[in-house]
Amino acid sequence: MDILDSKAYLDRMLAAPRPGSGQVLAFYEHRVGAVCKDPALMLMPWDDHLVHRGDGVFETIKWVDSKVYLLDEHLARMGRSGQAIGLEPPCPWEAVREIVLATGRAAGTPNGLFRMLLGRGPGGFGLDPSECPEPSLYVAAYEYAPKPDAFYQKGVTAFRTSIPAKQSYLATIKSIDYLPNVLMKKEALAKGKDFPVCFDARGFLAEGATENVALVDKDGCITVPRLDNALSGTTLLRVLELARGEISHCYKSITEDDIREAREMLILGTTAQCLSIVEYDGRPVGGGTPGPVSRRLLELLKKDLAQNGVSL
Repeated sequence: MDILDSKAYLDRMLAAPRPGSGQVLAFYEHRVGAVCKDPALMLMPWDDHLVHRGDGVFETIKWVDSKVYLLDEHLARMGRSGQAIGLEPPCPWEAVREIVLATGRAAGTPNGLFRMLLGRGPGGFGLDPSECPEPSLYVAAYEYAPKPDAFYQKGVTAFRTSIPAKQSYLATIKSIDYLPNVLMKKEALAKGKDFPVCFDARGFLAEGATENVALVDKDGCITVPRLDNALSGTTLLRVLELARGEISHCYKSITEDDIREAREMLILGTTAQCLSIVEYDGRPVGGGTPGPVSRRLLELLKKDLAQNGVSL
């Protein structure tokens, strides 16, 4: 086994294969305090508790036509998630906001995604957070691949995953620990379905792997699962606000019987925007085609981004 000095090790590290690096446009790390555009240098300390304990939170934010969508809402949710586990960023939130925008400007493209990671920080391989003298902050800007047009024109499929919803106190935190979500996605790929949806221990609908789920009931009301067993989605909350006065909404415990009786079933999220589930567990939802509510909500979201997105 070779024993390398710092330069030889770094040379070998930089020459190592890096799958997916072509998607990374720019990134920031708080320890360095600067933006870099070489993805080969996007290296995270092994002893950051974010890595080996899942002790951290994250957000994904998109920008389209150089407009960042729901930036402050995402930052606010990251703040709530961090507060829930006793974690604050290593700099003021106003500085975090500017770091995100600076990273987006450095990316040099009109469309992209941010992945923000706030971790306990490096300091050891134990469990005790006090090992870590300073929290970590990472921001990556990478390519945005929108959902195919066919998803919106024809609708998508969904099924009830075998993976149960997270416990309530975890489901409401956007934690780095996404293993249940990964298993849901793996099951969807194995079944050839577009989206998995999970249910809690009481048999109530919770959420998708990375999206919120809602129904349109027989009266045309947008029916949303109670957010005590799912993450409060920024897209979900924003579109309900945009539709207020035009389309009513309510929160309730949703069963599979409600799904079978629904006019429409919706997927709502940062990259999905608003998609219509036209088939659930092999059965058509409503008329089996995208409905008017899903089309209207998508229209509202696109207009809102163009009018209210934060300019890079």
